[in-house]
Amino acid sequence: MVMKVLGYAAHSAQEPLTPWSFERRNARPDDVVIDILYCGVCHSDIHNARNDWGGAIYPMVPGHEIIGRVASVGARVSRFKVGDAVGVGCMVDSCQHCKPCMRGLEQYCDEGSTYTYNAQDRHDKMQTYGGYSDTIVVADKFVLRVPDSIDLKGAAPLLCAGITTWSPLRRWNIGPSSRVAIVGLGGLGHMGIKLAKALGADVTLFSRSPGKEIDARRLGADRVVLSTDAEQMASASNQFDLIIDTVPIPHDINPYMSTLTLDGTLVMVGYLGPLDPMLNTIPMIMQRKSVAGSLIGGIAETQEMLDFCGEHGIASDVEMIPIQEINNAYERMLRSDVKYRFVIDMASLKA
Repeated sequence: MVMKVLGYAAHSAQEPLTPWSFERRNARPDDVVIDILYCGVCHSDIHNARNDWGGAIYPMVPGHEIIGRVASVGARVSRFKVGDAVGVGCMVDSCQHCKPCMRGLEQYCDEGSTYTYNAQDRHDKMQTYGGYSDTIVVADKFVLRVPDSIDLKGAAPLLCAGITTWSPLRRWNIGPSSRVAIVGLGGLGHMGIKLAKALGADVTLFSRSPGKEIDARRLGADRVVLSTDAEQMASASNQFDLIIDTVPIPHDINPYMSTLTLDGTLVMVGYLGPLDPMLNTIPMIMQRKSVAGSLIGGIAETQEMLDFCGEHGIASDVEMIPIQEINNAYERMLRSDVKYRFVIDMASLKA
């Protein structure tokens, strides 16, 4: 059994997104049916819609920063009730029995987690469709509770941009004695600053743009280092326990290695692909420095992050758009013309 849903879809890598009516499954006993209120627009939505990473399945309905209210629940669901404010992030299922899943790290599922869109349902083999739509059906284990204290519009990007920076902050035990640097001030970077500061860390922004300082300090950065200024970079040597690199395009990470302290780690969360130029391993060997990667976060740590944001009054800085402006929003994102995340008001679908 299926239900009819309205959304916006990409029908090829070259075509703009357009309105599309499609089918979702009816709720299983462990499912939650969600009326979508808001959906964040992530850089990966563009990459997927335009098949930059390969493997695109069309038609494709993007969107994995989903905020809505529960419309109905299956017979076995007890954690949620009709009307609850809830969220859905990048995953809607996993095998649930491998070692990563048993550790609450479903994003690293040995069998591959089921993504919110451009994937195949593990049970009925239907294609998954994302949050650029009016309704979604998700297994209750992958539905997140949104604290009442968080503005729902600003909560949407927490489900990708927020958890993508929160997970390494927690993995590397960042706290009041830590020194953290964020590379890049975009959707991920602005959340990294807010979360690291709320955890008590001393926070620095690395930026190529001298005009970012006022905004970075407003977000919580203690200082800004211009990465194109050799003198400023030299003054930042041997300082940081953790650097979170949010830049989504190929770039040289070697200059940042000298700013790590002994045992420091640079974590890549924005760019997927080969490094160019290559990584020089000498600083790593001589001072036991590391380069690591991190992918979103598990369901438990995503809920932990949402609860933390609720307690500390943290949400994303967003620009609201109607769904009819999604193609223009993609072009603006590619020009970095947004502070700091577009969020779609899904009520605009009714227009």
